[in-house]
Amino acid sequence: MINALEHEFDHLKIHTICREALCLNQGECFSKGLATFLILGNNCTRSCTFCNVRHDTPLPSDPDEPTRLAKEIKKLGLEFTVITSVTRDDLPDGSAGQFAETILAIRKYCLGVGVEVLIPDFLGDGQALKRITDAAPEVLNHNVETVPRLYPSVRSQADYRRSLDVIRKAKIYNPRLLTKSGIMLGLGERREEIRQVLHNLLAQGCDILTLGQYLSPSDRHFPVFEYISSKVFEEYAAIALEVGFASVSAGLFIRSSYMAKEHYEEARAYRLN
Repeated sequence: MINALEHEFDHLKIHTICREALCLNQGECFSKGLATFLILGNNCTRSCTFCNVRHDTPLPSDPDEPTRLAKEIKKLGLEFTVITSVTRDDLPDGSAGQFAETILAIRKYCLGVGVEVLIPDFLGDGQALKRITDAAPEVLNHNVETVPRLYPSVRSQADYRRSLDVIRKAKIYNPRLLTKSGIMLGLGERREEIRQVLHNLLAQGCDILTLGQYLSPSDRHFPVFEYISSKVFEEYAAIALEVGFASVSAGLFIRSSYMAKEHYEEARAYRLN
């Protein structure tokens, strides 16, 4: 299954964040027929120091990509899919239109398939965000990644408050959406800072939370400050559930899209009760 998926992706020129970001879970996910698809190429307009995705001039967007990807999802027989992208600050809408068209294409060709989108911040453009929420994915994910103090060195082209606003506005535009965010640990954050981020996210209406260990892709990237123990991950997960998150996943190899379908179902059941 792993080799078959990789061959299929290469043949159709379909990118996955699993491969571009060197995710440690890609073997497990590919073996289950799961992948997080990367739209709009694999060249990012930002150069975050934690990320392995290439920083380069992007190619023009491909208007046929949404349909091509939707047909491939149908062919693979997926029940739930995650769609993300590189950050495209070069596009007038920051890539929102391509996300929306991809969601609509999946609805057209893949009856019953659930969709999670992992989106950039669109530089705070509310109308761009609304275009995606109007397309009504099951889950809208935007990662804050780290604590505000570390943004200048880890996410210098992003803004913490702007990332929180993505979650807040998404809930306003479409209250039926489940919202999600993720945090990397081991960058030098303090425990009280993580607690504050949890409360900030919850206050914006965040339903699902992922917490994972930061692993530096190379010696050119931001260094690992510490390795978090499984006990500490368990403590953070317990805190997050106690304060009100509907679904939480925390651990060494947890990444934003890991077990996305299971977390969607758990959060949906929690909100319905």
